[in-house]
Amino acid sequence: MSVHLSQITPSIFASLSLDGAQDFLGIGESPGGRELLFLIDGLGADAIEKYGEFAPAISRLHNFGNIQTSFPSTTATSLATLTTGELPGVHGMLGYTVQVPRSGGRILNALKWDERVDPINWQSVPTLFERGTEAGISVSHVAAKRYENTGFTRAVFRGAQYLGANVATDIIAQTKAALKATPSFVYLYVNELDVAGHSDGVGSEKWIAALSMIDAMYASLVKELPSKTRIWLTADHGMVSATKKIIIGIDNPLAEGISVIAGEPRARHLYLDSSRDSKAARDEVAMQWREFLKEDAQVFTREEAIEANLFGSHISQESFDRMGEVIAVAQGGVVLIEQSREDKEGAMVGHHGGNSEIESKVPLLTTTLN
Repeated sequence: MSVHLSQITPSIFASLSLDGAQDFLGIGESPGGRELLFLIDGLGADAIEKYGEFAPAISRLHNFGNIQTSFPSTTATSLATLTTGELPGVHGMLGYTVQVPRSGGRILNALKWDERVDPINWQSVPTLFERGTEAGISVSHVAAKRYENTGFTRAVFRGAQYLGANVATDIIAQTKAALKATPSFVYLYVNELDVAGHSDGVGSEKWIAALSMIDAMYASLVKELPSKTRIWLTADHGMVSATKKIIIGIDNPLAEGISVIAGEPRARHLYLDSSRDSKAARDEVAMQWREFLKEDAQVFTREEAIEANLFGSHISQESFDRMGEVIAVAQGGVVLIEQSREDKEGAMVGHHGGNSEIESKVPLLTTTLN
């Protein structure tokens, strides 16, 4: 059975009898009316297979199967897909950064936000958290305190009661308290693995230490939770290590005709000079990128991206306006680095955003506590 990230949360809410939520996963009724969705940022399906020995508690969970994420395989897009149950073309969170339409070239970083952009207008699809809360389900979001009032949280997680927790003991206490109610749904998020993957790479000492720490926290958590709590563990993307760095515009013609570069090194949104808003101009830039990069990237014009359902089969007007006029998806171990961010992007070992198996397949593991 092929399962998509967009199908997980609707299925869990359907198990709690939320009207209009569809049980895509065929999981039936919630065993005890308490559901925990634990998201480990950056945990690819391949990493569970290769490094399971460092996460013995998590590895004992039942493997429901590998899950397909949306493109791009990045946190902002995946989490919006998870909480709305919609694909990016509908929810409009098309990447780590995109150009704000009609802004004179301003870029919105989805995770850091911009107070000039209203989060509810930008991502207007009601979240399953909102729908669940309105239906009388206790919905809670447990994550680091620093995310509580961000534009991204308001865009993608609205509807849940936010329970800020920065250390394992507080994470466990908040999750336990949130699951006292029934029916209840708790979304728990940790990002230490993603941070270690970016800085040192998957499988590095720092990454393995982060995985072991998260596993130990999970092992402690399950001892505290009510019986019949059902746990779902998944992720937003996997990660590849950079083996070839291409700096856009250095020793190559890739910067020609481009006014704004957005996205991230594995998935680039490229916006052309305003004087070149035509299909012919897009075709020309895409051809130039293809001729230079060859097998190092898949390159789409906006028209081709829509035709290929890159962001899903339905594209809202907002998504159309935000999408790069040319989109480049790095292949193999290639990263496409922005000149002005070379120090930051070039220093990272682990990357994601692309459409490789490793980046776009995540695990779905589950158990019901006795």
